[in-house]
Amino acid sequence: MHFPQLVGTLLIGREISLRALQSAIRKERMVLVVGQRDLAVDEPRADDLYRIGTLCEVVQIMPMPDGTMRVILRGLSRARVERFIFKRGFYTSEYEVLLEKQAIGPGSEALRREAIEEFQQIASLGKQVPVEVLEVLPSIDDTGHLADLMADHLTIRAAAKQELLEETDSARRMEMLIHILASERQVLQLQNDLRQRVEDELGNTQREYYLREQLKIIQGELSGGDEAFSPENEALAGLVREAGMPQETQDKAFQELKRLERAPSSSPEAMVIRNYLDWLISLPWNTISQDRLDVKIAAEILDRGHFGLEKVKDRVLDFLAVRQLSGSLRGPILCFVGPPGVGKTSLGRSIADALGRKFVRISLGGVRDEAEIRGHRRTYVGSMPGRLIQGIKNCGTKNPVFMLDEIDKMTSDLRGDPTSALLEALDPEQNEHFSDHYIESPFDLSAVMFITTANVMENIPPALRDRMEVIHFRSYTEQEKLAIAKKFLVPKMASQHGLKKTQLKIEDAALQRLVREYTRESGVRSLEREIATVCRKTARQIAEGRVARVHVRAKDLQESLGRPRYRYGIVREKDQVGASTGLVYTEVGGDIITIEASLMPALGPEPNVQLTGSLGNVMKESALAAATYAREHTEEFGLEPTFAHDMHIHVPEGAVPKDGPSAGVTILTAIISALTGRAVRRDLAMTGEITLRGQVLAVGGVREKLLAAHRAGIREIVLPKENAHDLDDLPAGVREQLQVHFVQTVDEVLRLALAP
Repeated sequence: MHFPQLVGTLLIGREISLRALQSAIRKERMVLVVGQRDLAVDEPRADDLYRIGTLCEVVQIMPMPDGTMRVILRGLSRARVERFIFKRGFYTSEYEVLLEKQAIGPGSEALRREAIEEFQQIASLGKQVPVEVLEVLPSIDDTGHLADLMADHLTIRAAAKQELLEETDSARRMEMLIHILASERQVLQLQNDLRQRVEDELGNTQREYYLREQLKIIQGELSGGDEAFSPENEALAGLVREAGMPQETQDKAFQELKRLERAPSSSPEAMVIRNYLDWLISLPWNTISQDRLDVKIAAEILDRGHFGLEKVKDRVLDFLAVRQLSGSLRGPILCFVGPPGVGKTSLGRSIADALGRKFVRISLGGVRDEAEIRGHRRTYVGSMPGRLIQGIKNCGTKNPVFMLDEIDKMTSDLRGDPTSALLEALDPEQNEHFSDHYIESPFDLSAVMFITTANVMENIPPALRDRMEVIHFRSYTEQEKLAIAKKFLVPKMASQHGLKKTQLKIEDAALQRLVREYTRESGVRSLEREIATVCRKTARQIAEGRVARVHVRAKDLQESLGRPRYRYGIVREKDQVGASTGLVYTEVGGDIITIEASLMPALGPEPNVQLTGSLGNVMKESALAAATYAREHTEEFGLEPTFAHDMHIHVPEGAVPKDGPSAGVTILTAIISALTGRAVRRDLAMTGEITLRGQVLAVGGVREKLLAAHRAGIREIVLPKENAHDLDDLPAGVREQLQVHFVQTVDEVLRLALAP
């Protein structure tokens, strides 16, 4: 790119350009120099060239050894290309010479002086500018020529130079140039500052290294040859001595301190060592909180915070009683297993309050990296101790109540098995010397009272389960939910929503309708949310001045909460053939399901059994066992010996996975009903597994299943005889309202379930 009134040099190597140059020499020695929009294009066309360029005179041509031409040009004026013409292998053009608008007056002189000052500052910051150019700048009065001269000596983008070339107003061009000069000056200043900082830092590092070496020699002389620490590290050494860590750990800390003394303070190694020492110093090696060993006070605290849960409270009070008499006892490892919302986590906090200990809680749901438990090796960048050591450090005591939530939801992958990493921490025989990968020194966890929580026991590995004392949390009955709502939830939610006791009253009938028609759960979380909604509606009415207090009756709930979501007493409207009612146990407690069976003429040589409803492997096996039993005993049910029907067994709500070993009798009852045409009683529910010989086996989750049946309005139950002792876990009020039939064989089930 070339500017008018300036002499410059171009190297020409393209064939098309050489042919154009030779043609110009043979004629008037005039060429029009225009810029190329994209410098990466090797063979530019007319569309690739700018339309405004500089009309130049060819002063001299010098051939170069590599075949290119070195051309000296003198710029004459700006010109606009009207039309490019390609002939004889090069471009000619029709053009118009552009006249410049000259700047005059004080404003022009101000622009001129400002530009010269900026340009001189750029040159002083290291910009390579010929001395003769700097000397001639003050003598140029033409603002446009001065702007072109400065632009020609700036290393800026080609597009920016093109914009300056296209501007014919010299005052405007000078303003544009001043902005470019100011930006270039700031960039050069930042480069110089960065270069100076780098040089200073390198100099300080070398200086610090020599001074540190001299200090070591002097300290060695003063201490008689023994190694000493710098003042900063000596303060750190004092903290190590006061931390109360075991001797082995203290020796390791001093070894790391010696390494820190030898490492430059700004090096990454020094930062890693310092961080490690900070962790060692901050751990509570000997800090133990004093236990409150008054069993009566502890019982009052537990009763004040939780309704029911008698077995759990008894276990905690037993531990306190033994601790009070013996004076010392290793912390137990309790495992609270039960559905969500029954108070597992909140009971852990109450236990900590009863003991007078600090409470720490971490959630293990979704944890799949072993380093989350044991910590990272210090060789990794950003390594840290595991969650156990972090929790101990944060609470500041050696004997907190440590809750590990959702231990059944941990998973394993290529980064290790975190459940296996917990074995050492939760084993009373090993956790006295728990080793974290980051700390690399044993830490005593035997004084910690560990409490783990889980929804499903089966998801906990047997080796880990063996190290814990399992305490099962049962689903709440309707009466317990009502008591919890009245005693805890309503006052709590009213207080959180700014309501006084006199401003909100919810009748017992309204709470009962809340439990029955707006929630279906084992715990009370949904119930708490619904009560919170009622409190919000009440707060709005009071805030708007419509009422002074609200009295919520059962009929008022639909206005606040909408239509009921569940029907109380889900029982089939009439007895049906091929449909039986079963009891199941899920993560959220007990529930009832309907199992349907249909018969169709066999399409193939062998009868087929089709199973639908998202059934698990165990439930599929129960269905196949029931089908086999039905085929073998067709004569007993008054049917032909030859069985030529396909079976379709379906469990509704196919989007919900179902599995478990307790649906055998329910499936068999539906099949026999479909075979014989005898309807199944709708007011009777059953549970139990069957064998191919017709025996009924015991099942689990009986309490939750019976509570679900009672909640659904079913009062007659069929249970395996081996489960008779499970009725002791039922509340007395529920047990009195249920009629339970204990059976040992399938024949007994069918006599009870099938209508005549």
